[in-house]
Amino acid sequence: MSQAKLLFATRNRGKLAELSELVRPYGYEVLSLDDFSAMGEVVEDAPTFAGNAEKKARAALAATGCPSLADDSGLEVDALDGAPGVQSARYAGNHDDAANNAKLLSALAEVPDGKRSARFRCALALIDVSGTLQLTEGACEGRIARAPRGLYGFGYDPLFLVGTGERTMAELAPDEKNRLSHRGQALRAMANALASHRRGG
Repeated sequence: MSQAKLLFATRNRGKLAELSELVRPYGYEVLSLDDFSAMGEVVEDAPTFAGNAEKKARAALAATGCPSLADDSGLEVDALDGAPGVQSARYAGNHDDAANNAKLLSALAEVPDGKRSARFRCALALIDVSGTLQLTEGACEGRIARAPRGLYGFGYDPLFLVGTGERTMAELAPDEKNRLSHRGQALRAMANALASHRRGG
């Protein structure tokens, strides 16, 4: 059986690496938007993660003709009424991880440790060449640390203490992060759809 192709509708290298590893057991030939440089950026203006993921997946299919998997994800902080939420990547204005983390720490400077609860959320949208859409979601609960720690991951990972533990997401090795993360949960919920597409069903 020839390899099925799957386009990840992202240019974010961190997301691409994680999703590539997560779908590796299904035997896909993975493409990214960097393989289709003529495709422009999709304006992520939907009010939900699922809405943005679907919008990106549909745009990628329309532009490339390839079955497409898109992710939209972010951080919700309870003390900030759910912010940065769908604006997570642009929280400080310019898709800059360090600036986003600095702004978050500043916003939480006076918030005590017991009230720094947060969660990562992820929505995945898979659309095949017939236009059939599958949506899944995942969430990972935790807290926001006082300072960044760890060498792995990207985005808010250095500030996100996983669950009730004392390790940040950036202190987890990639395979452990994939077992616990919001993106890993959403991808595992997508397993049947991915397997069906791989078989051509």
